[in-house]
Amino acid sequence: MAADSSVDVTAIQATLAAEGASWTAGETSMSVLSTQERRIRLGADPPDGVASFEDREEAAAAHAFGAGVSAGAPSKVDLTPYVQPIRNQGACGSCVSFGTIATMEGTARFGARDPNLAIDLSEAQLFYCHAKADGRTCSTGWWPDRALDAVRDKGVVDEACFPYTAGDQECRTCADADERTSKITAWKHLGSIEEMKDWLATAGPAVGCFKVYDDFFAYKTGVYRHQTGAAAGGHCVCIIGYDDNQRAWIAKNSWGTTWGDGGFFRIGYGECGIDFEMWGVDLPETQIDDVWLKRKQVSGTWAVAEPRNSSAFVVGSGWKNVGGGTDAEHLALLTTLQSARASKTAVDVRLVNDRIVEVYVY
Repeated sequence: MAADSSVDVTAIQATLAAEGASWTAGETSMSVLSTQERRIRLGADPPDGVASFEDREEAAAAHAFGAGVSAGAPSKVDLTPYVQPIRNQGACGSCVSFGTIATMEGTARFGARDPNLAIDLSEAQLFYCHAKADGRTCSTGWWPDRALDAVRDKGVVDEACFPYTAGDQECRTCADADERTSKITAWKHLGSIEEMKDWLATAGPAVGCFKVYDDFFAYKTGVYRHQTGAAAGGHCVCIIGYDDNQRAWIAKNSWGTTWGDGGFFRIGYGECGIDFEMWGVDLPETQIDDVWLKRKQVSGTWAVAEPRNSSAFVVGSGWKNVGGGTDAEHLALLTTLQSARASKTAVDVRLVNDRIVEVYVY
């Protein structure tokens, strides 16, 4: 490969076919970039005293052999419904900021059991204010420990207060930033696969970092396992689940929707140091209003041609938004409610934060 060239996708595809790999490659928004342009979109930089990516990769590969089904943890967790849409960090090594913010947002939504909870925090403030104060720039990147200390001690504003654009810039939050700041109460270091799985199943997403090789830039779908190409650098993402059947972690990246599986990817246990360690966050406690309305009649339903936007009128309680973490789950709830209305059948309705999330038909 030339010193500053795009990724040779055809060669990667040939290697994957020959090896019977668990993932597929193709041209992506990352593979067409030059070497320098790709590497500026990484940005995980272990500080002094922290294990190098080489050491992390070796240690993770060794303990991955025992990463089977964990006692007490489900065999699969997928928190995709609780995360914000895929973002694009652009030409800046701000991945730590994106992984940290995605973890905060996802944890808040999962904690409230509300995939539509309104929370959109500023990656820009975390990187261009807090990382900058730490001496970091787009070309140097950052590290999760420092980012997590910042969101605990200083906090971050919402996205509208300081919208993200790629490239080193001045810290410029809105005038009422102090009133728009969110913090975490603490962060948790996760040092074993069992801890990681338990955290994902019970607390929410986590930040994870790994060593990126050139073939990863051409990832399209499947479970990524490094097959070919040189090391490019370190990268941090938001880990949003796992699948024991595939022996893989599920992750949200920050390279836009034209890379990977719509911006998401799966990576094998022990691959590239991904599970050497992870980090979770604790947020201020949110009161979850979780109640059952017993033997109620549904007298009306309402929906518009937008994703997961419908309501049902529960007699005695009024109009309630219909939940469901995915389109399919939402449609199933709405269909059940419509059927109960048509047949005048009594139902039990479970409300979480005043949103219908479960229906039992008599």
